[in-house]
Amino acid sequence: MVKVTLKDGSIREYPVNTTLIEIAKDISPGLARVALAGEVNGEVVDIRTPIKEDIKLNFLTFDDDGGKLAFWHTSTHIMAQAVTRLFPEVKLAIGPAIENGFYYDFDVERPFTPEDLEAIEKEMKKIIKENYEIENFTLPREEAFELVEKNGEIYKEELIRDLPDEESLSFYKQGEFTDLCAGPHIPTTGRVKAFKLLSIAGAYWRGNEKNKMLQRIYGISYPKKSQLDEYLHRLEEAKKRDHRKLGRELDLFSIQEEGPGFPFFHPNGMIIRNTLEDFWRKEHEKAGYLEIKTPIILNKELWQRSGHWDHYQENMYFTEIDGDQYAVKPMNCPGGMLVYKTKMHSYRDLPLRMGELGLVHRHELSGALHGLMRVRNFTQDDAHLYMTPDQIKEEIIGIIELTDKIYNIFGFKYHVELSTRPENSMGSDEDWDKAIMALREALEEKGVEYRINEGDGAFYGPKIDFHLEDSIGRTWQCGTIQLDFQMPEKFDLTYVGADGEKHRPAMVHRTIFGSIERFIGILTEHFAGAFPLWISPVQVKILPLAEKHHDYAKKIYDSFREKVIRVDVDYRNEKIGYKIREAQMQKIPYMIIIGDKEVESNQLSLRSRSEGDLGTIAVDDFIDRALKEIKEKKY
Repeated sequence: MVKVTLKDGSIREYPVNTTLIEIAKDISPGLARVALAGEVNGEVVDIRTPIKEDIKLNFLTFDDDGGKLAFWHTSTHIMAQAVTRLFPEVKLAIGPAIENGFYYDFDVERPFTPEDLEAIEKEMKKIIKENYEIENFTLPREEAFELVEKNGEIYKEELIRDLPDEESLSFYKQGEFTDLCAGPHIPTTGRVKAFKLLSIAGAYWRGNEKNKMLQRIYGISYPKKSQLDEYLHRLEEAKKRDHRKLGRELDLFSIQEEGPGFPFFHPNGMIIRNTLEDFWRKEHEKAGYLEIKTPIILNKELWQRSGHWDHYQENMYFTEIDGDQYAVKPMNCPGGMLVYKTKMHSYRDLPLRMGELGLVHRHELSGALHGLMRVRNFTQDDAHLYMTPDQIKEEIIGIIELTDKIYNIFGFKYHVELSTRPENSMGSDEDWDKAIMALREALEEKGVEYRINEGDGAFYGPKIDFHLEDSIGRTWQCGTIQLDFQMPEKFDLTYVGADGEKHRPAMVHRTIFGSIERFIGILTEHFAGAFPLWISPVQVKILPLAEKHHDYAKKIYDSFREKVIRVDVDYRNEKIGYKIREAQMQKIPYMIIIGDKEVESNQLSLRSRSEGDLGTIAVDDFIDRALKEIKEKKY
């Protein structure tokens, strides 16, 4: 018998090789109906997994990330099965679950069409109705290779060849369809009640542009139709909020053929950008940060010393100066450390907080570029903090508090992840354990709920990531706090301690916006282009009814400009209804209508973007109202 400790702390005993689904049925038939996967000792596993020793067990439903993983993984197999029925010559590549749904890559003779998607959906419905049991089996490595070779699956053959240490390999079977797969999967195809194939895209095999271009089909699925309907509604809302579309309509930015991945900011976009940067500077000055600026191009030797040459070279741009190799910086940190080294520091100088709005360049594949969200040059709101070991927890808490303050100003909710050591990391186990513990203690002292993201840290240290949730429920990774014991060693950073001896400082890398460009894209979609007054490129639009009202409109315009309120006047000879509609389309927060009554009474007729007609108001009263709203950064 083995002991199973459940999430509520209760302990049950079962015979060896009892499966998780059998345990679920024993606990409750209702649990067995909704359980999609299991979490055994912290690892997500298939619901059919047999237990062979004492374990801690948590059952996962669609409400859990692990449950969604199994559900969407099964959905991608249903799609692949449908494709193999309709296109018998297809070659299967890979088909994972992703953050929102699933995809599968196919090698087919011709590109898929929207009509093909309809046919595939129809075949998927048959497979779901047939309610196949999903069976897992393993084969010795040679037999596994023979099976995929017999089926002509050239991509699966390559995958097996690249797994030299695996003695046996896992497969999943449903009906006539079998796929090389580690799982997890749900018990039957019939549990996928609602799905939709969303789009077709090209994708290079294994993400390498030198490999063959495959056809990728994206999809989404849910246990209930109402959940699918809600998701599709959010998707439509997301299309309306697409920052690329709004960027054109509101004249914020453009991407030109002459610079793919390199955004051009227009005057309206620059107002938003400068407003955010001014806000960033004021908040950081209040928090005790000093601002620096480091060069964009630096010598190869620096990047070798930092480790970027070995760990990040494929994402960098290079040039030659006076016969020596240089790199365009993909990160700000090495330059920041050179600034630290320009003078000797005492323990009395620490903590030292240095911030930089630094322009970096990173090579992204053309297929990955996406408006302001994925670009090849962007400005990081970086900061590097240097401290004594006993100051680490207090400094990380300070960053958490500053990050929380800034996100709250924009109305963002967020969740936090603690990312641990990746495979290609530098440094000793002792340093990594110490760094992870320091981040964990800071989060727990602040009472911040967090989840562990195993193996997703930077190559030089663990990190805390902040994932923002926007107004339609999407999440965006923005802020990060990375604790680093490696770079101070590589750059020989020191300070003189109270004992008169040299010591190595601890170092923290952190961002809050993450990237100014991407943050503007996120804000544009979060607010659907209707920016709060303090960010809005044009805060007030004055709409005179006729030419005789122009002089009064100009007088009001000058009053607003004097008080640094961003204002524009629509002097065109158009009907007032047309002018209001256009200002509304431009998402101007306030419209002021000027006619005979307003000129005679020396007042304004005020209209709000969100509330409509607000009646008449004195000029000074509106100025006070607007300035108060700007100062308080209301959203």
